[in-house]
Amino acid sequence: MSKRLTMVYWKGEKFWLGKLLEYPEIMTQGENLEELEENLRDAYALMVMEDVPEGYQVKEINV
Repeated sequence: MSKRLTMVYWKGEKFWLGKLLEYPEIMTQGENLEELEENLRDAYALMVMEDVPEGYQVKEINV
């Protein structure tokens, strides 16, 4: 199940910087836009899975 989020980004002095508009507490950087996008995906995944123990199960539901 994928979720679409909005990446806000800009070029800093050395790296591309960005955050997720829907989750402004998630901010990261990358040497290029591809790395920045990958780092934002990783940071989001870590945030949403932070309290989930090993051995978890997954099931899609309708909401």
